[in-house]
Amino acid sequence: MEPGRRLAGLLATAAAAIWTAGAALAQDYTFKLHHFLPATSPTQTETLAPWARAVEARSGGRVKIEIYPSMTLGGRPPELVTQARDGVVDLIWVVNGYTPGLFPRTEVMELPNVYVNDPGAANLALADLFESDLKPDYKGLEVMFLHVHAGNGIALRGPEVHAPADLAGRKMRIPSRTGAWVLEALGAVPVAMPVPELPQALQKGVVDGALVPFEIVPALKLQDQTDRLIEGDRNTRFGTTTFQLSMNKARWDSLPPEIQTAFREASGPEWLAELGRIWRATEETGVALTTAAGKPHQVLSPEETEAFRTALEPVVERWIEDADRRGIDGAGLVARARAAVAAHASR
Repeated sequence: MEPGRRLAGLLATAAAAIWTAGAALAQDYTFKLHHFLPATSPTQTETLAPWARAVEARSGGRVKIEIYPSMTLGGRPPELVTQARDGVVDLIWVVNGYTPGLFPRTEVMELPNVYVNDPGAANLALADLFESDLKPDYKGLEVMFLHVHAGNGIALRGPEVHAPADLAGRKMRIPSRTGAWVLEALGAVPVAMPVPELPQALQKGVVDGALVPFEIVPALKLQDQTDRLIEGDRNTRFGTTTFQLSMNKARWDSLPPEIQTAFREASGPEWLAELGRIWRATEETGVALTTAAGKPHQVLSPEETEAFRTALEPVVERWIEDADRRGIDGAGLVARARAAVAAHASR
């Protein structure tokens, strides 16, 4: 064989070997992300899938994140935290409140009058507070990011609501113990359940309504099960719900720095602010679907909203007392959370 051809052949063989090695490196790290909502929910299509694709891109294709919705890997939503801690799955997205008592510090952002109406500001505030205040809540987990939804509005069967007394005795689904305290302060009867169980509970009359973000309306078809959506003036809500996207800690510790960096870069402040905009925008979809079904979107007047705010301030005091009993500086954490939210809301 001529020297030129031999060299060309060697170069081609080397190139093929390099390509094969690169292909072997591609998707070196595969992760299972487990959550409880349908694949068609905005949570998957607009939050989890875009985040997963961003991590994959930043890893140069070395990471693959497989998303498993609707608890398809088994168990119930309250078991997701244990699944991640035990390494049954690599990643979870879950409502913190589904496992009451495990994340007491992080509850501060759920409180009415601490969270008001700005999910982006709350997301960034959670990030600010994480290392200094919240991290002890997450033993066995490596948090990718924490976030909130646009806030707990009311989806309700029955007449309009204009004052806290109008909810007295009404059975209402709640997402967390802080949500239960909100309903108790309003005279309603809290009924705890994961949100996928809500449609059947409404059909059977187990509950009259729920504290929910309006973005969940399409996924659960709540426009067919309730008579109205209710929120306060200027999108004021009655507290919110915190979520986490977390990884098994041992799996995280096993990753090389450049792969960890890919996850961190995809979960930073720009993403948290964008997540706030996404979840705020998806509220409008739920409202539009409800009104198109002939059901009203009731917005409380400023005076009515203030009456609710006054009625709910004791929830904050109740949480502070509970935190103090746990050895947590409740008043200090509330003050820091309010200051962090205000700082980001003003930007």
